[in-house]
Parts: sequence; C-alpha cells; structure tokens
Amino acid sequence: MLFRKRLKPDDPEKRERLREQIEQEGGLEKHDFLAMVLSALLILVPVAVGVLLLVWLLAALPVLLH
Repeated sequence: MLFRKRLKPDDPEKRERLREQIEQEGGLEKHDFLAMVLSALLILVPVAVGVLLLVWLLAALPVLLH
C-alpha cells in the first residue's frame, strides 16, 4: 500500500499505441517470449540461490562453530 501512490494508472490508449508500434515494426518473432523468460530465469535463479545459501549459512553458523 505504501507504493501505490507512485504507480501510474493504467492507460489503455498508451498500451494500444505501443502494441500497434510493435506490430508496425514487425512484431515479436517466434521465440522472443521464451527467450525473455529464460534470460530472466538465468538472472533471478542464481541470485535467489545465493540469498538462500547466505541465509542458511547465517542460521547454521552457531551449529557449525560448536
């Protein structure tokens, strides 16, 4: 709720203009969406695993030092 003030309201006209511009320039190619999802996973998954390992190490530190 704190950040809702900063979000811009949805503008259907702007969204439609963007869609028309993308289509006018040739549209998305066949595997563009798959490539975007895979690249996002390649970025987010290692970061998430790193954070989880850090939390685990901090939680296990007293046990490991004992």
